[in-house]
Amino acid sequence: MSDRDPYAGLTDEELETIPTVFRDGLFAGQVVLVSGGAGGIGRAACCLFGRLGASIVACGRDGGKLAALEAWLGRLGISCMTRSMTIRDPAQVAALMDAVWERHGRLDVLVNNAGGQFAAPSLSITPKGWNAVIDTNLTGTWYMMQEAARRWIERQQSGSVLNMVVPPKQVGVGIPHTVAARAGQIALSRSLCVEWAPHGIRVNCVALGTFASPGLEKYPVTARPSFSHNPLRRLGDVHDVAEACVYLAAPSGKFITGEVLTVDGGWQAWGEFWPLGKPDYFKIEE
Repeated sequence: MSDRDPYAGLTDEELETIPTVFRDGLFAGQVVLVSGGAGGIGRAACCLFGRLGASIVACGRDGGKLAALEAWLGRLGISCMTRSMTIRDPAQVAALMDAVWERHGRLDVLVNNAGGQFAAPSLSITPKGWNAVIDTNLTGTWYMMQEAARRWIERQQSGSVLNMVVPPKQVGVGIPHTVAARAGQIALSRSLCVEWAPHGIRVNCVALGTFASPGLEKYPVTARPSFSHNPLRRLGDVHDVAEACVYLAAPSGKFITGEVLTVDGGWQAWGEFWPLGKPDYFKIEE
């Protein structure tokens, strides 16, 4: 029996070799920017897009993790540029976009993966805590989209935006700030996909279920029983998300915009998610 932590994500070695349905060179000559690219879902997206030929740009707040990402992808022969920053600062976002175009002269895909949350009873969330989640997950995403689109339109270049959200039907007890921010992202994406369509810009969302990744360590142990509460009765892996992103960004998604692609093991059809653990009130004995 394996001693591996069932909540740990895929290793770098697994991400390097895990099979993909997409052909080699699919993104050759293209540039993909992934926010929150140093770990978990972002790391998997950087790896897969890079394996398929893209030049990678990754940003995040942890310079050490970004340096490790750049070194790892470099060993795989993948071009990677990193930048330590916060997407909550519009000036830093604008500087990032300037740097991308200065180095590459283009951006083809923007993956808005950066985000943050913490599980807490709603009445204990302070204004500072609420604003921190909203400013990152919603407002920071907006800054990234706006600055990318500004440059696409000015240069008459097309582009694809992918926003990571939670399933629209997720109740999110214990994470009300997150579900509010992610619902805002979905509404924003649907609005902008119409406004920016004349410029060849597509905007879509990927709604995430629960995936084996380091982020799960932030939740209390009492929450773990609900992590695999879906029809498939298991956690997803971060490569599932990366392949969903590739599908929407590749020619396979060329007629898709304003959509939410849900990758949750069927959770919306049947499932529960209790970030703070299931309250006794909802434990129904048969």
